[in-house]
Amino acid sequence: MWAWLTNIISYLEPYFQFPDIIRHVVDIVIVAYVLYKLMLLIRETRAEQVLKGLSILLFVTWLSDILKLNTIFMILRNTAQLGVIALLIVFQPELRKALEQIGRGRIFEKVAFSQNDVNISEVIDNIVEAVQNLSNAQIGALIVIERKTGLNDVVETGTKLDAHLTRELLENIFVPNTPLHDGAVIIRESKIVAAGCFLPLTENPNLSRQLGTRHRAALGISEVSDALTIIVSEETGVISLASDGKLTRYLDGKGLRDILEKVYTKEKEAKPFNLKKWRLKDDQQI
Repeated sequence: MWAWLTNIISYLEPYFQFPDIIRHVVDIVIVAYVLYKLMLLIRETRAEQVLKGLSILLFVTWLSDILKLNTIFMILRNTAQLGVIALLIVFQPELRKALEQIGRGRIFEKVAFSQNDVNISEVIDNIVEAVQNLSNAQIGALIVIERKTGLNDVVETGTKLDAHLTRELLENIFVPNTPLHDGAVIIRESKIVAAGCFLPLTENPNLSRQLGTRHRAALGISEVSDALTIIVSEETGVISLASDGKLTRYLDGKGLRDILEKVYTKEKEAKPFNLKKWRLKDDQQI
Protein backbone atom coordinates (compact mmCIF):
# COMPACT_ATOMS: atom_id res chain seq x y z
CA MET A 1 0.00 0.00 0.00
CA TRP A 2 2.71 2.48 1.02
CA ALA A 3 4.89 1.49 -1.93
CA TRP A 4 2.00 2.14 -4.32
CA LEU A 5 1.34 5.54 -2.72
CA THR A 6 5.03 6.44 -2.90
CA ASN A 7 5.12 5.59 -6.60
CA ILE A 8 2.10 7.79 -7.27
CA ILE A 9 3.67 10.73 -5.42
CA SER A 10 6.97 10.26 -7.27
CA TYR A 11 5.11 10.20 -10.58
CA LEU A 12 3.19 13.42 -9.82
CA GLU A 13 6.12 15.28 -8.24
CA PRO A 14 7.42 16.86 -11.50
CA TYR A 15 4.01 18.47 -12.07
CA PHE A 16 4.17 20.31 -8.73
CA GLN A 17 7.51 22.07 -9.09
CA PHE A 18 6.98 25.72 -8.18
CA PRO A 19 9.44 28.59 -7.65
CA ASP A 20 10.80 28.83 -4.12
CA ILE A 21 9.03 32.12 -3.46
CA ILE A 22 5.62 30.57 -4.14
CA ARG A 23 6.31 27.58 -1.92
CA HIS A 24 7.47 29.86 0.90
CA VAL A 25 4.38 32.04 0.60
CA VAL A 26 2.08 29.01 0.62
CA ASP A 27 3.95 27.60 3.61
CA ILE A 28 3.59 30.85 5.58
CA VAL A 29 -0.09 31.26 4.68
CA ILE A 30 -0.94 27.71 5.82
CA VAL A 31 0.92 28.13 9.12
CA ALA A 32 -0.71 31.52 9.73
CA TYR A 33 -4.17 30.08 9.02
CA VAL A 34 -3.61 27.15 11.39
CA LEU A 35 -2.37 29.47 14.14
CA TYR A 36 -5.37 31.76 13.61
CA LYS A 37 -7.77 28.81 13.94
CA LEU A 38 -5.97 27.64 17.07
CA MET A 39 -6.33 31.10 18.59
CA LEU A 40 -10.06 31.09 17.85
CA LEU A 41 -10.35 27.62 19.34
CA ILE A 42 -8.77 28.49 22.69
CA ARG A 43 -10.15 32.02 22.99
CA GLU A 44 -12.02 32.57 26.25
CA THR A 45 -11.17 29.08 27.52
CA ARG A 46 -8.92 27.74 30.25
CA ALA A 47 -6.37 26.91 27.57
CA GLU A 48 -5.86 30.62 26.90
CA GLN A 49 -4.58 31.16 30.44
CA VAL A 50 -2.40 28.06 30.25
CA LEU A 51 -0.81 29.32 27.03
CA LYS A 52 -0.05 32.66 28.68
CA GLY A 53 1.70 30.85 31.52
CA LEU A 54 3.58 28.67 29.04
CA SER A 55 4.73 31.74 27.10
CA ILE A 56 6.10 33.29 30.28
CA LEU A 57 7.87 30.05 31.13
CA LEU A 58 9.50 29.88 27.69
CA PHE A 59 10.58 33.50 27.97
CA VAL A 60 12.16 32.87 31.39
CA THR A 61 13.96 29.81 29.97
CA TRP A 62 15.35 31.84 27.09
CA LEU A 63 16.34 34.69 29.43
CA SER A 64 18.12 32.35 31.84
CA ASP A 65 20.15 30.99 28.93
CA ILE A 66 21.10 34.50 27.79
CA LEU A 67 22.11 35.56 31.32
CA LYS A 68 24.02 32.30 31.87
CA LEU A 69 21.90 31.29 34.87
CA ASN A 70 22.88 27.70 34.36
CA THR A 71 21.02 26.13 37.28
CA ILE A 72 17.70 27.79 36.45
CA PHE A 73 18.16 27.04 32.76
CA MET A 74 18.87 23.36 33.46
CA ILE A 75 15.77 23.01 35.65
CA LEU A 76 13.51 24.72 33.14
CA ARG A 77 14.94 22.79 30.21
CA ASN A 78 14.43 19.45 31.93
CA THR A 79 10.93 20.48 32.94
CA ALA A 80 10.14 21.30 29.32
CA GLN A 81 10.89 17.71 28.33
CA LEU A 82 7.86 16.61 30.34
CA GLY A 83 5.84 19.54 29.04
CA VAL A 84 4.54 17.70 25.98
CA ILE A 85 2.82 15.05 28.09
CA ALA A 86 1.52 17.73 30.46
CA LEU A 87 0.09 19.74 27.55
CA LEU A 88 -1.73 16.68 26.18
CA ILE A 89 -3.39 16.24 29.57
CA VAL A 90 -4.20 19.92 30.11
CA PHE A 91 -5.47 20.51 26.57
CA GLN A 92 -7.43 17.27 26.28
CA PRO A 93 -10.84 19.01 25.96
CA GLU A 94 -9.52 21.49 23.39
CA LEU A 95 -7.77 18.75 21.38
CA ARG A 96 -10.95 16.71 21.35
CA LYS A 97 -12.95 19.72 20.20
CA ALA A 98 -10.41 20.47 17.46
CA LEU A 99 -10.49 16.89 16.15
CA GLU A 100 -14.29 16.93 16.20
CA GLN A 101 -14.32 20.14 14.17
CA ILE A 102 -11.97 18.56 11.63
CA GLY A 103 -14.29 15.57 11.47
CA ARG A 104 -17.19 17.93 10.81
CA GLY A 105 -15.55 19.09 7.60
CA ARG A 106 -17.79 19.50 4.61
CA ILE A 107 -16.85 16.08 3.16
CA PHE A 108 -17.99 14.23 6.29
CA GLU A 109 -20.67 16.68 7.29
CA LYS A 110 -24.22 15.63 7.99
CA VAL A 111 -27.16 17.98 8.36
CA ALA A 112 -29.29 17.96 11.45
CA PHE A 113 -32.40 17.28 9.37
CA SER A 114 -32.63 15.27 6.17
CA GLN A 115 -36.37 15.70 5.80
CA ASN A 116 -38.15 18.35 3.77
CA ASP A 117 -38.97 21.86 4.98
CA VAL A 118 -42.45 20.85 6.16
CA ASN A 119 -41.03 18.28 8.57
CA ILE A 120 -38.44 20.75 9.85
CA SER A 121 -41.16 23.31 10.56
CA GLU A 122 -43.26 20.66 12.29
CA VAL A 123 -40.37 19.61 14.53
CA ILE A 124 -39.55 23.21 15.45
CA ASP A 125 -43.24 23.91 16.18
CA ASN A 126 -43.44 20.91 18.52
CA ILE A 127 -40.27 21.88 20.38
CA VAL A 128 -41.20 25.55 20.78
CA GLU A 129 -44.79 24.84 21.88
CA ALA A 130 -43.67 22.20 24.38
CA VAL A 131 -41.00 24.51 25.83
CA GLN A 132 -43.46 27.38 26.15
CA ASN A 133 -46.00 25.18 27.95
CA LEU A 134 -43.33 23.81 30.30
CA SER A 135 -42.15 27.34 30.99
CA ASN A 136 -45.67 28.59 31.78
CA ALA A 137 -46.15 25.66 34.18
CA GLN A 138 -42.66 26.17 35.67
CA ILE A 139 -41.71 22.57 34.95
CA GLY A 140 -37.98 22.02 34.61
CA ALA A 141 -36.72 20.60 31.32
CA LEU A 142 -33.46 19.79 29.56
CA ILE A 143 -33.70 19.18 25.81
CA VAL A 144 -30.60 18.37 23.75
CA ILE A 145 -30.83 18.67 19.96
CA GLU A 146 -28.14 16.62 18.24
CA ARG A 147 -26.45 18.22 15.26
CA LYS A 148 -23.25 16.96 13.59
CA THR A 149 -21.52 15.48 16.61
CA GLY A 150 -23.03 12.11 17.50
CA LEU A 151 -24.32 11.72 21.05
CA ASN A 152 -24.61 7.94 21.28
CA ASP A 153 -22.41 7.91 24.39
CA VAL A 154 -24.94 10.20 26.09
CA VAL A 155 -27.89 8.19 24.78
CA GLU A 156 -26.47 5.09 26.45
CA THR A 157 -26.78 6.76 29.88
CA GLY A 158 -30.56 7.08 29.59
CA THR A 159 -33.61 5.13 28.45
CA LYS A 160 -33.88 4.62 24.70
CA LEU A 161 -37.24 5.60 23.20
CA ASP A 162 -36.76 6.09 19.45
CA ALA A 163 -40.19 7.75 19.36
CA HIS A 164 -41.64 10.27 16.93
CA LEU A 165 -41.31 13.78 18.33
CA THR A 166 -44.59 15.36 19.40
CA ARG A 167 -45.39 18.25 21.71
CA GLU A 168 -47.50 16.01 23.96
CA LEU A 169 -44.79 13.38 24.40
CA LEU A 170 -42.09 15.97 25.08
CA GLU A 171 -44.21 17.65 27.75
CA ASN A 172 -45.23 14.38 29.34
CA ILE A 173 -41.62 13.23 29.78
CA PHE A 174 -40.83 16.15 32.09
CA VAL A 175 -43.91 15.86 34.32
CA PRO A 176 -42.55 15.80 37.90
CA ASN A 177 -42.27 12.44 39.70
CA THR A 178 -42.42 10.44 36.47
CA PRO A 179 -39.64 7.91 35.78
CA LEU A 180 -37.92 9.91 32.99
CA HIS A 181 -38.39 13.51 34.12
CA ASP A 182 -34.99 13.75 35.85
CA GLY A 183 -32.43 13.99 33.07
CA ALA A 184 -32.06 15.18 29.50
CA VAL A 185 -34.03 14.33 26.38
CA ILE A 186 -31.98 13.70 23.23
CA ILE A 187 -33.59 14.73 19.93
CA ARG A 188 -32.16 13.43 16.66
CA GLU A 189 -33.82 14.68 13.48
CA SER A 190 -37.57 14.21 14.11
CA LYS A 191 -37.29 11.61 16.87
CA ILE A 192 -36.83 11.53 20.62
CA VAL A 193 -33.96 9.07 20.81
CA ALA A 194 -33.68 8.80 24.60
CA ALA A 195 -34.78 10.38 27.86
CA GLY A 196 -33.41 10.52 31.38
CA CYS A 197 -29.86 10.95 30.05
CA PHE A 198 -26.92 12.23 32.09
CA LEU A 199 -24.84 15.09 30.71
CA PRO A 200 -21.30 16.15 31.64
CA LEU A 201 -21.22 19.22 33.88
CA THR A 202 -19.26 22.29 32.86
CA GLU A 203 -16.09 23.07 34.80
CA ASN A 204 -16.28 26.80 34.06
CA PRO A 205 -15.34 28.53 37.35
CA ASN A 206 -16.83 31.86 36.24
CA LEU A 207 -20.38 30.54 35.98
CA SER A 208 -22.96 32.35 38.11
CA ARG A 209 -23.91 30.58 41.34
CA GLN A 210 -27.53 31.30 40.53
CA LEU A 211 -27.45 28.68 37.78
CA GLY A 212 -28.35 25.17 38.81
CA THR A 213 -27.42 21.69 37.67
CA ARG A 214 -29.53 21.84 34.50
CA HIS A 215 -27.71 24.91 33.22
CA ARG A 216 -24.31 23.46 34.12
CA ALA A 217 -25.17 20.21 32.34
CA ALA A 218 -26.38 22.13 29.27
CA LEU A 219 -23.14 24.10 29.11
CA GLY A 220 -21.14 20.92 29.69
CA ILE A 221 -22.57 19.10 26.67
CA SER A 222 -22.20 22.24 24.53
CA GLU A 223 -18.49 22.38 25.38
CA VAL A 224 -17.79 18.86 24.08
CA SER A 225 -20.19 18.86 21.11
CA ASP A 226 -22.05 21.18 18.74
CA ALA A 227 -25.44 20.29 20.20
CA LEU A 228 -28.09 22.88 21.02
CA THR A 229 -29.50 22.50 24.53
CA ILE A 230 -32.73 24.12 25.70
CA ILE A 231 -33.21 24.62 29.43
CA VAL A 232 -36.41 25.48 31.27
CA SER A 233 -35.84 26.61 34.85
CA GLU A 234 -37.99 24.83 37.41
CA GLU A 235 -37.80 27.76 39.83
CA THR A 236 -38.56 30.65 37.45
CA GLY A 237 -39.72 29.11 34.17
CA VAL A 238 -37.01 31.07 32.31
CA ILE A 239 -36.06 29.60 28.93
CA SER A 240 -32.34 29.44 28.13
CA LEU A 241 -30.26 27.95 25.33
CA ALA A 242 -26.68 26.64 25.50
CA SER A 243 -24.45 26.44 22.43
CA ASP A 244 -20.67 26.38 21.94
CA GLY A 245 -20.08 26.78 25.65
CA LYS A 246 -22.20 29.94 25.85
CA LEU A 247 -25.56 30.48 27.52
CA THR A 248 -28.38 32.67 26.17
CA ARG A 249 -31.05 33.37 28.78
CA TYR A 250 -34.53 34.89 28.96
CA LEU A 251 -35.72 33.65 25.60
CA ASP A 252 -39.35 33.77 24.58
CA GLY A 253 -41.08 31.54 22.07
CA LYS A 254 -40.29 33.80 19.13
CA GLY A 255 -36.62 34.13 20.08
CA LEU A 256 -36.25 30.35 20.45
CA ARG A 257 -38.00 29.74 17.14
CA ASP A 258 -35.77 32.24 15.34
CA ILE A 259 -32.62 30.54 16.65
CA LEU A 260 -33.81 27.05 15.68
CA GLU A 261 -34.93 28.14 12.22
CA LYS A 262 -31.64 29.95 11.62
CA VAL A 263 -29.58 26.92 12.63
CA TYR A 264 -31.55 24.36 10.64
CA THR A 265 -31.94 26.54 7.56
CA LYS A 266 -28.18 27.13 7.51
CA GLU A 267 -27.42 23.43 7.88
CA LYS A 268 -29.92 22.41 5.22
CA GLU A 269 -28.36 24.86 2.76
CA ALA A 270 -24.97 23.23 3.37
CA LYS A 271 -25.23 20.30 1.00
CA PRO A 272 -22.61 17.75 2.08
CA PHE A 273 -21.06 15.16 -0.19
CA ASN A 274 -23.32 12.11 0.11
CA LEU A 275 -21.18 9.04 -0.59
CA LYS A 276 -24.12 6.64 -0.51
CA LYS A 277 -26.11 8.73 -2.99
CA TRP A 278 -23.07 9.09 -5.26
CA ARG A 279 -22.55 5.32 -5.33
CA LEU A 280 -26.21 4.72 -6.10
CA LYS A 281 -26.11 7.19 -8.98
CA ASP A 282 -22.94 5.61 -10.30
CA ASP A 283 -24.49 2.12 -10.17
CA GLN A 284 -27.55 3.35 -12.09
CA GLN A 285 -25.33 4.71 -14.84
CA ILE A 286 -23.57 1.34 -15.15
